[in-house]
Amino acid sequence: MFAAGLLQIPRAFSQSTPPLNLMPFPSSIQPGSGSLKIDSSFTVGLAGYTEPRLERATERFLNALHRQTALLLALKSGEVAKASLVVRTDHASKDIQELGEDESYVLEVTATGAKLTAPTPLGAMHGLQTFLQLVQVSPDGFAAPALTIDDKPRFPWRGLMIDSARHFVPLDVLRRNIDGLEAVKMNVFHWHLSENQGFRVESKRFPKLHESGSDGLYYTQDEIHDLIEYARDRGIRVVPEFDVPGHSTAWFVGYPELASAPGPYEIEKRWGVFDPAFDPTNERTYKFLDQFIAEMARLFPDHFFHVGGDEVNGKQWDANPKIQEFIKEHNLKNNEGLQSYFNKRLEPIVSKHGKSMVGWDEVLDPSLPKDILIQSWRGADGLAAAAKQGFRGILSNGYYLDLGWSAARHYAVDPLGGAAANLSPAEKARILGGESCMWAEYVNTENIDSRIWPRNAVIAERLWSPQEITDPASMHARMEAESQRLEWIGLTHKTYERQMLERIAGPSSPEEFAALSTLASVVEPVKDYAREETAVAEPTSATPLNRLVDAVPLESATSRHFGALVDKFISGSCRDAHDTERLRAQLTAWRDNDSKLQPLAQRSFLVKEVTTTSQDLSALGAVGLAALDFITKGQPAPDDWKVQQLAALQQLEKPKSQLLLMPAPAVQKLVEAASAAGSCSGSR
Repeated sequence: MFAAGLLQIPRAFSQSTPPLNLMPFPSSIQPGSGSLKIDSSFTVGLAGYTEPRLERATERFLNALHRQTALLLALKSGEVAKASLVVRTDHASKDIQELGEDESYVLEVTATGAKLTAPTPLGAMHGLQTFLQLVQVSPDGFAAPALTIDDKPRFPWRGLMIDSARHFVPLDVLRRNIDGLEAVKMNVFHWHLSENQGFRVESKRFPKLHESGSDGLYYTQDEIHDLIEYARDRGIRVVPEFDVPGHSTAWFVGYPELASAPGPYEIEKRWGVFDPAFDPTNERTYKFLDQFIAEMARLFPDHFFHVGGDEVNGKQWDANPKIQEFIKEHNLKNNEGLQSYFNKRLEPIVSKHGKSMVGWDEVLDPSLPKDILIQSWRGADGLAAAAKQGFRGILSNGYYLDLGWSAARHYAVDPLGGAAANLSPAEKARILGGESCMWAEYVNTENIDSRIWPRNAVIAERLWSPQEITDPASMHARMEAESQRLEWIGLTHKTYERQMLERIAGPSSPEEFAALSTLASVVEPVKDYAREETAVAEPTSATPLNRLVDAVPLESATSRHFGALVDKFISGSCRDAHDTERLRAQLTAWRDNDSKLQPLAQRSFLVKEVTTTSQDLSALGAVGLAALDFITKGQPAPDDWKVQQLAALQQLEKPKSQLLLMPAPAVQKLVEAASAAGSCSGSR
């Protein structure tokens, strides 16, 4: 009954006011009466415990409210007695933010004022973000509906990992994405800082790490300190990751003596899993890591320190007679045993410097201290196995944003799903939450936001909201509203595309550019790791990301909306005349689009690359229109026609230029409806 009540809340409000576009959706909402008017007299007052961080959060809130409304507001907190919104905080949070701090809040909005109460500044900052989501335009001005929200997170660890090693990510890009994390109530920024392709942190103890291993693209320690403070101001912990013993080529460019095979080494430009790995049998390895971790532990204040540990292929170990002899002498059996030995030597070093070790699945070993944290990229089975052995864990399998999955597919993944659903209550408590991951093979400063947002917001909801909040239709509607708000705070996931398309098009007429935009709106990049598998030339870190596959979002909203319209049309026995005309208009536009794009393809090699895909879109429109004609006439299509069209659609669905034509499955539904007597009665 509780779950059903939660799912009814948006509909209950929609009868008199716009739907509640809240993401993540709160734990509990009680409707009130009326709404609070938001105008230029709106002010905020701080009561109870206050600190500079809260004052800055209030200023950010008021600036964000100004951007949303263009109202001329007082941009600093004022008198509590006269404030429209009173924020009352009980006590300080930890000086260094910790896992599991109280992040709850209660927000009460009435027609005469609003009150936000929270035990700590963390909860207060979350409540301010919720208030921003409540403010909507109304016939009488801007307003927030009267209600009471009692909210807290489901999981204490809700993070985003950004890989700054494969492609360097500038600080301004990181800052605006941290702003995005604050907006959706995530609380961990996991910073992947070393890889085969680059070592991105200044080390004063071992300067050749960044001098030789970064191509000059690295973060100074002062810059890192400032970013950590920037994140803390927004209630976000920064967890660094330095990957060992594999994914480590960049370490060895400056320090080849640490590797399991002699150098020299160069920064890797290609993508994939490579052979170089630390030598676990060399005592210099542990002395070096001890000194390095000591330096980084002082720089990064968070309690957790990520050591990677994934995808060691063992080829250098196999080829080194000294290492093989070491394995035999220590009864380690194989390379997996050698990596376990390495981790047992590494964990005390991490612990010695006041940190708790985090590693990917491969780090799991029953003999390690239970203080370590397992991050699962392999899936629910590995996460459940770790919990059964007494280890804490977080889930990332299913949350890899770079794979291009739909928001709905990410949304369906739950840290306590699969094998974890059968754990005991004590074992479930060891699963702390999850992290989305943005690996950086195919991102740059232009498109990275679009690869993270808005889909990351639905993962944030999965980690914050009650497990019963699962309706995809509600999720999509709220995600689109949140996507717009994320643009207001400075993210570029919507605005970037036009600039990239303008580069692809070059000088073009409005009609030509509109045709390119139409094509871009219905294609998605191939999924998972198919870009490497389908590349004409091997991609590297020097490959320019300037093609249509780099410019389009990873999920096509146009195709999703078209698919929903087709489903609605068919479920209504194909009788709705308005839906019929909407479908006909869309299919006609697609059918006629290629002729408008062809002149541009003759002038731009980047447009010419997608000529076949453009022709496929026109063919798709023609198939859909033919199906619609059969349906509207009320005549079942001949069987041979259906066979021909399904065969054509099968060809249209095949990737070209590493792009997928996303409306094809919906058009297939129209073909099947047109050929099945009785499935659609027509609109005659």
